[in-house]
Amino acid sequence: MARFRRRTCIILLLFILFICSIMMALKTLRPDRAGFGDPFGLGLLPELQQRTVLLDSKQNSLNRAQGDTVTRVSNLHSIPVNTMKASMSPVKKLEEELSSPNYNFHIFYYTWYGNPQFDGKYIHWNHPLLPHWDPKIANNYPKGRHNPPEDIGANFYPELGSYSSKDPTVIEAHMKQMRSASTGVIVLSWYPPGMADENGEPTDDLVPVVLDYAHKYNLKVTFHIEPYKDRDDRSMYHNVKYIIDRYGSHPAFYRHKTSTGRLLPMFYVYDSYVTIPEIWANLLTVSGSQSIRNTPYDALFIALLVEERHKHDIHRSGFDGMYTYFATNGFSYGSSHHNWASLKAFCDSNNLMFIPSVGPGYIDTSIRPWNNHNTRNRVNGKYYETAFSAALLVRPEIISITSFNEWHEGTQIEKAVPKRTGQVVYLDYKPHKPNVYLELTQKWSEKYRKEQEQWLM
Repeated sequence: MARFRRRTCIILLLFILFICSIMMALKTLRPDRAGFGDPFGLGLLPELQQRTVLLDSKQNSLNRAQGDTVTRVSNLHSIPVNTMKASMSPVKKLEEELSSPNYNFHIFYYTWYGNPQFDGKYIHWNHPLLPHWDPKIANNYPKGRHNPPEDIGANFYPELGSYSSKDPTVIEAHMKQMRSASTGVIVLSWYPPGMADENGEPTDDLVPVVLDYAHKYNLKVTFHIEPYKDRDDRSMYHNVKYIIDRYGSHPAFYRHKTSTGRLLPMFYVYDSYVTIPEIWANLLTVSGSQSIRNTPYDALFIALLVEERHKHDIHRSGFDGMYTYFATNGFSYGSSHHNWASLKAFCDSNNLMFIPSVGPGYIDTSIRPWNNHNTRNRVNGKYYETAFSAALLVRPEIISITSFNEWHEGTQIEKAVPKRTGQVVYLDYKPHKPNVYLELTQKWSEKYRKEQEQWLM
């Protein structure tokens, strides 16, 4: 009898151990989708997981891209607006996995990057080192340009590598990242057809593809009008007309609902202060000689404010609002957080929109090696959170984010990875994950949404 009891106990013990083993195995297989433990704290954990699967997937994508480059590039240029909509309508599963878009969170986006696989050469990743305007200072710093893919014109290194903005897999990855961050409106850097910045190539032909992929992720697209050659009231009228005629019927084209109930396109105008108020007034006031007001091409025009005096020029010019763009607290009057309350008060009293721009940090010494004094350390995300806190204090209708992928100035929130090549050691987001700034953006998007509900009560 005693032997039978001993055998029964041993069998029972083995059975319990077996059940425990099964439970532990199942626990390790659970999906790791948790965000921050504290929704409004920094509680970010160091990266503990290997990215082997992700890197393998990326390598497979690159191999496919290289094997089918000519076909994909030619197809990309021949895609008309709206042709991809049927295959790109938002998918229910996608909607369940991603945060809802916040159309009051606008994020600056650049499509000026290129590589040999898609563009025949590197574009922007090989950015030149810009000399200081004082020759005596310039002589103390290196000259030349960067040599991708190992050496790029940035202090951080993208998880996607030295990508091409024409690569559809890159565009889609970007849309998914922006949507995961709970942003809602992409502010697309734009030059008129045939024009580009001094280091780039024309990119207007990419707009239809960006719109289609944005629509897939329920994002909207507005335009960041860059300071192209001979930009004035006449050329702006024609270019606004071009954008609205060509892209205005796309479901991803952004329109903002005003306090009067009108739905109007919105245009951010970079370096608007370069043009005198009298020229802008021709376009933006009802009595202007080139007036766009009360026409089918009327819109909300948002000027860049750098110096304090610009607020009066912006008002005289007929702009509808102002934004601050720069992610460097203290660099300019407009980018200094402590000035936002007075700027918001000025805008409120003059029926203007105030759109503060927040950023995760700033560093551009890879292209301006003499500009160390304007570097703003990210402090593991705390700099970004401080900027969001300052923005929420003034209760803005819209917050803009500088930027998704301006890698040259180190303001990107796109995923970055550690990298060391020869003499170059790139900065990274450690001890946090490559998506830490997307998660922080999503956190503050939710906080902003909740606070807006309180403001409107």
